[in-house]
Amino acid sequence: MKLHSDNNQQYQTVTGYDASGVEINAQRFDYSLIVMPETPPRAWEVTRFEDLEAGHFEQIAADAPDVVILGTGERQRFVHPRLIASLSGRHVGVESMDSQAACRTYNVLMGEGRKVTLALIIEKTAAA
Repeated sequence: MKLHSDNNQQYQTVTGYDASGVEINAQRFDYSLIVMPETPPRAWEVTRFEDLEAGHFEQIAADAPDVVILGTGERQRFVHPRLIASLSGRHVGVESMDSQAACRTYNVLMGEGRKVTLALIIEKTAAA
């Protein structure tokens, strides 16, 4: 799916998404990412939803976002509250949704000037 944005080119905008990767400002990434509006995307060492640990969310908490949009792949899945305690303790909301919805939601919130973080899980298929 291609996503298009307004005049947000100075920001990190999701410009496309499919099950095998995501485009940020038309640059393709085929691994899990942390995306914030004003900093370049960075790799997120998560290969599968089932492998999420509290430390993965502590990395995000260090960036002090207002809200985290968690893209969980092709379907919406929810993390255990103990995993996001580092964010909850700082009153940072975490919204879990399928990755396509997460990409769209991130773009909307980023366009509104919110301090949002997109944590996107790109799972590798076994037949690679």
